[in-house]
Amino acid sequence: MSARPWILQETTWSEVENQTYDVAILPWGATEPHNYHLPFGTDTYESSTMADRSAGRAWSLGARPIVLPTVPWGVNTGQTDLKLCLNIFPTTQLVLLGDLVDNLARHNIRKLVILNSHGGNQFQPLIRELSVKHPGVFVCALDWWKACDLKAFFVEPGDHAGEWETSVMLNTHPDLVLPLDKAGNGAAKRFAVKGLREGWVWSQRQWTSVTTSTGVGNPQFATAEKGAAFLEATTAKVAEFLVELAAAELDRLYSD
Repeated sequence: MSARPWILQETTWSEVENQTYDVAILPWGATEPHNYHLPFGTDTYESSTMADRSAGRAWSLGARPIVLPTVPWGVNTGQTDLKLCLNIFPTTQLVLLGDLVDNLARHNIRKLVILNSHGGNQFQPLIRELSVKHPGVFVCALDWWKACDLKAFFVEPGDHAGEWETSVMLNTHPDLVLPLDKAGNGAAKRFAVKGLREGWVWSQRQWTSVTTSTGVGNPQFATAEKGAAFLEATTAKVAEFLVELAAAELDRLYSD
């Protein structure tokens, strides 16, 4: 048996053929700049790491999740003018998800968790459509960094390539993180219109009008130790959800 039987890419037909899986996990990232010190693949590395760790913990607790290959492209419609920031449209996501759900249904896997690492990926409208077109498969989206309170772990968490995200990468992929003196300070402009600035009106941000470094949030307080603590707490919570979802009966998802 492979060392990580919950990672589809690492398993063989001899393992998969007779194994029953109760939930599929689809890590979803993006390919975009993350200030001057983090790699373009930061979101993809994060979603892959969280999927691996949480699925491994759920597996040890008796659940049988299977982690699908990570999707490395996200919705970056506000960043198309940034060199090699690779955008796909929500309609493309819907087509890809529809094909994957069709595959899962064919193999009697009726639960799919989209484990998302990129703020530009908004899956709610897509899940609404999939629920009508593929009613036999339960699909949900999990923004994993929201599972625990960032402020309990970080001084200034930041929004993009700031303290929390840099701390995570320092813990998981330190060889890909440049020295923090190479990073911009993450200063960012806000909307001038009050409703947009307060957040009760939404529009996408035009990234090059918001930040010169592509980062939003100061990474200078980031440490690998903070990343480890945050990941441990988050992994435990996500794994608990996976175990509970794996055991849930789809016709009994609601209770009094």
